[in-house]
Amino acid sequence: MLYIRIKYPLIALLFAILLTPLNVLGQQKDQDTLSLIKKFHTEAMTSLAGQGYDQAIINLNKAYRLSKAPKYQSEKIDILFSIAQVNYFIQNYEKASIETQKIIKLLDKTTEQQALAEAHTLMGLISTRLGDFEKSEKFLRKADDWFTANNDEQYRANVLLGFGILELKKDAYRNAVNYFDAALPNFEGDRYKYQKAFTLLNKSEALLHLSNLDVANSLGKSKKALEDAMAIIQENNYTRLEIDSHKIASYIALQDNDYAAARESMQIYETRNDSLYRVYLSAISKGIDAESNVVDLTQIIADQQDNIDKQQRSINFGKMTTGLSIALIVILSLLTLSLYKNNNLRAKANELLQDKNNELQLAKEKAEKASLAKAQFLSTITHELRTPLYAVTGLTHLLLEEDPKPHQKEHLNSLKFSGEYLLSLINNILDLNKLEANKVEVEKTSFNLKKRTNDVLVALKKSADDRKNNLHFEFDESIPEKLMGDPLKLSQILINLIGNSLKFTQNGEVNVRIRKLGENKDRVTLRFEIEDNGVGISKKKQKSIFETFSQASLQINRKFGGTGLGLSIVKNLLELMGSKIQLESQLGKGSKFWFDINFAVVEEVKEVRNPQNIIYDVDYVALENRNILVVEDNKINQMITKKILEKNKMKCLVADNGSDAVALVKENNFDVVLMDIHMPGISGIEATQEIRKFNKDLPIIALTAVTIDENLDDFYRAGFNEIIPKPFKTEEFFEKIYRTLESRNLLVN
Repeated sequence: MLYIRIKYPLIALLFAILLTPLNVLGQQKDQDTLSLIKKFHTEAMTSLAGQGYDQAIINLNKAYRLSKAPKYQSEKIDILFSIAQVNYFIQNYEKASIETQKIIKLLDKTTEQQALAEAHTLMGLISTRLGDFEKSEKFLRKADDWFTANNDEQYRANVLLGFGILELKKDAYRNAVNYFDAALPNFEGDRYKYQKAFTLLNKSEALLHLSNLDVANSLGKSKKALEDAMAIIQENNYTRLEIDSHKIASYIALQDNDYAAARESMQIYETRNDSLYRVYLSAISKGIDAESNVVDLTQIIADQQDNIDKQQRSINFGKMTTGLSIALIVILSLLTLSLYKNNNLRAKANELLQDKNNELQLAKEKAEKASLAKAQFLSTITHELRTPLYAVTGLTHLLLEEDPKPHQKEHLNSLKFSGEYLLSLINNILDLNKLEANKVEVEKTSFNLKKRTNDVLVALKKSADDRKNNLHFEFDESIPEKLMGDPLKLSQILINLIGNSLKFTQNGEVNVRIRKLGENKDRVTLRFEIEDNGVGISKKKQKSIFETFSQASLQINRKFGGTGLGLSIVKNLLELMGSKIQLESQLGKGSKFWFDINFAVVEEVKEVRNPQNIIYDVDYVALENRNILVVEDNKINQMITKKILEKNKMKCLVADNGSDAVALVKENNFDVVLMDIHMPGISGIEATQEIRKFNKDLPIIALTAVTIDENLDDFYRAGFNEIIPKPFKTEEFFEKIYRTLESRNLLVN
C-alpha cells in the first residue's frame, strides 16, 4: 500500500508537468517567485501547527527549491532554519545537522551576526542529541558569547536551556538544574509557553537524579516542576511534551514506591510515543521522497525547457517517451531506497525502545538502592552523632554542679550552650525536609535576649580571634529584659549569621546590632543586623546564596570551607518565625544581613523560695532513695547517667547489656528501668519484651540516642512507658521519670 500510495501521485504529477501546453509553462515562468516562496513557507508553518509534519516538509522543500537564486538568499536562510527546526523536532537529527551547517556557511559570508548566533544555538542542541558533547559545547559557547556581549537575555535563555540539556545528557544533574532555573525567568508570556513547559519537564527529570543532600526536597521540587509543566501542556495541547510527561511521571512514581502507577504511566508513554514516532518516521520518509523527487523533476523540467528552446517548440515524441521511462525508473529506485530506509528507521526505533526499557529498569533499581542507603545512613549517623554529644552535655552538666570557679563556669556555660546549639544543628541537618516543610514547631519560653546574644558572642570569640577580627555588639537598652519566644532557634540564627561573617572576614570588623523598631503594651519589634567588611557577595550570587549547599563560588568553598547549609537554615528558620532575611553586599567591601522579628514581652515576676525544691513540677524529694536500673553498653554514658541520678540521692545499678538487665530485674525490686536500645546481644526492645513476660507493672523508660520520630508506636508496643532521647536537659530527664512514677501511683513512700 505504501508503494501504490506514493507511486501514482508522483507519476500523475510528472505527466501533468511534461504534457502541459507550452504557453502555460511560459506563464508559470513569469509568476511572482517571491510570492510563491512565502506562500509555501506559510502553508508549511500552518501544517506544522496542525502536526502535519509530512506536508510541512513537502512545502518547505518547494519553497527552498524556488529560493535558490542569489537574490532570494534572505528567504533561503529563513526556510533552511525552518527545515532544520522541523527535522530536529521530529528527531531526524542527521538531516537537521546538515541543514544547519548550510545556514552557518551562508551566514559566515554576511554581517547577520544575530542569525549566526541563533544558528550556533540550534547546532549546539542538535549536537547534544547526536551525542557529540564537545561540539555541542563549542557552538553553545559561541552563541552565549554573542548574546551576552549584546545584552540579549531573551535569546540567551535558549542558550541556557541548551546548556541545561547538555549537562542533563552528561549526567551532571545539579548543573543542569542550575541552567534550567537561570533560563525559566525569561520564558514568560504566551510567546514562550512551549519553551517554558519544555524547560520545566527537563528540570523535573534532572531533579529525580538528585538526592536531598544535593537539592533540598528534590523529589518534591521535581513533582512541582512536572505539575507546572502539565498545566501549560494541557492548556496548549503540546502532544510531544504531554507524552514525555508520562515518562517523568513514571520515574516519580518509582521514587514514591508506587510501582502500579509507574507501570501505568510508562505503558501510556511507550504506546503513545510509538504512535508519534511512526508519524515522525512517515514524515521523514515523505521528506526524503519529496526532496529527491523535487531534484529529479527540476532537472527534467530544465532539460525539457532546453529542448523546447533548441527545437523551437517542436517536441519529439520519442524523446518524451524516453524521458518518461527514465523518470519511472528513478521513481521506482527512490521508492526502493525509501522502503529500505524505512526498515532501517523502524529497526532503530525498536532498539531505542529496548534501551528505554533497560534505562527504566536501571532507574528503578537505582532508586530502590538510594532509598535504602539513605535510610541506613540516617539511622547510623543519628546514633553516632548523638552518643558522643550526650557525653559532652552530660559531663558539662556534672562539672557545673561541682561549684566551678567563676572563669571556669563561664567556659562551661559556653560549652553547654555550644552543645545545645550543636544538637539543634544536627537535628536540622538530618531532617532538613521537615524544616523546609514548616513541620518544625516554634517553642514559646521566656528568655533574656541580651544574655542569649552574649552567650553566642562568647562561643564565637575564639573564631573571631583566630581570624584577627574585632567583634562589636551594640544593644538597645530600651529593649525589655524578658521576652517570649524560641531562644534556641534565635541563637542558631545568630550563630550562623555571625559565624558566616567571621569566616569571610580577615583582620576586619564584624558588628552585631540589635535595636527596637516599635513597641506596644505586650509586643516589641526588633531589628537584628550583622555587618562585616569582608570579601562580600556578587549581585549574581545574592539570589542563590540562601539555597541549600550554596556558596558564592567554588573558589570561596575551597578557601573558606563549609557546607553552604548555614544561610539556608537561617532563611527557613526566619520564615518559620514569621520573618525574612535581607542582604546588602558588594564584592570586596563586605556584607550586611538583617531581619525584623516580633516578640511578646514578659512581665517581671519575683522569684519565690521553694523549700521542696520543685522544678518543672518535679518533687525531687519524692525521687530520693528510688532504685534505678540503668541499662547502657557505653561506659562513659553509664558513668554520666549514674552520677546525675546519684546527685539527686537515687540508688543506681548498671547493666552492660539486655540479657544482664533481664536477670537483674528478676533478682531485684527496681522502681524504674532506664533502657538503651542498641546494645550487644539482645536489643533494648527485645529485653523489654522479655521483662514484660513476667513483670507487667515495672516502669521502663527508653533512654536512647536513636531518632524516634517515626518509631514511637514500636517503642510503646514493645512495653515502654516513656521515651527520653539523648542528649537531654536534666530537668526534663527528671520530670519524665517523676511523671512516669506518678502516673502509676508509685510515689507513695
